[in-house]
Amino acid sequence: MRRDLGSQRSVIVAKPWSLPVKQLAAFFKDQSGATAIEYGLIAAGISVAIIAVVNTIGTKLNTSFSSVSDQLK
Repeated sequence: MRRDLGSQRSVIVAKPWSLPVKQLAAFFKDQSGATAIEYGLIAAGISVAIIAVVNTIGTKLNTSFSSVSDQLK
């Protein structure tokens, strides 16, 4: 919609609903943040796997060291 301001000037006035819809569409088309989210999810998955393995190994090592300690006494 154009509004005439006088001799040679006019201003384009956006409809209140059209601007957010266009921004929302641009947001969904923009995939630059998707890669960062994917890398974040991969890092989170790897960290969960590492924590699980370390907990399992830690428990087994604790049992082994306790056994050796008991045998040395």
